[in-house]
Amino acid sequence: MSIKCRFCPIRNFPLFQQLSEAEVAFMERFKVGEMTVQPDTPILSAGSSSPQIFTALKGFGLRYKLLEDGRRQVLSFIFPGDLIGLQAGVMNQMTHSVDSTTSMTLCVFNRNELWSLFRNFPARAYDLTWIAASEERFLGEALTAIGQKSAFESMCWALSRIYRRLEALQMDERRSVPLPYRQQDLADALGLSLVHTNKTLAKLRERQIANWSEGRLTVNDIQALEEMGLVESKLPRPRPLI
Repeated sequence: MSIKCRFCPIRNFPLFQQLSEAEVAFMERFKVGEMTVQPDTPILSAGSSSPQIFTALKGFGLRYKLLEDGRRQVLSFIFPGDLIGLQAGVMNQMTHSVDSTTSMTLCVFNRNELWSLFRNFPARAYDLTWIAASEERFLGEALTAIGQKSAFESMCWALSRIYRRLEALQMDERRSVPLPYRQQDLADALGLSLVHTNKTLAKLRERQIANWSEGRLTVNDIQALEEMGLVESKLPRPRPLI
């Protein structure tokens, strides 16, 4: 049974901006249902044009691009609250793919209603613009990490960003958050070899700053991790939830 937006289990987290009653009512009309997918399921594929856009309600996923020879660039990790498929909703075609990493529950929206959102709720439409700008900002940070930072600095940047985001989603338990990805996923995100990724993680573990094992990331000193990753903004800004 689909959860009504007013009872959404994540919308009242401090990470997300609050909605008015009218906005909640519109989102309940905008939402057409929910979809549950199993781990390693393609959600959207490069070149496709989906009639739907999604918000991750539960679970973890990946955005990525594949080269013709099979090499892969992970663009971002998908966490609860992330919007999926806006690119196809606006440009009619995806240029990257999205897969689930764990089982996921997705809120499903009819992309044809985007224009109704712009007409009737300009503040919500501005939220979509904010989300697009935020993703652009993140990709700029990621490109800087890959192109200019050392492997160690890039790893610290990535892990500190991930930890802060999952902490804001209230997933932290005794300085530990779930991180159910493979080392290869992180290597493909940072443009590193698997061997280099493993050695860099080992350095953090030896310094007792952070440890990623058995699907959980434990951060003993988030300030040190951020400083070594040259992270400018430490806490995630409150963001819209579509």
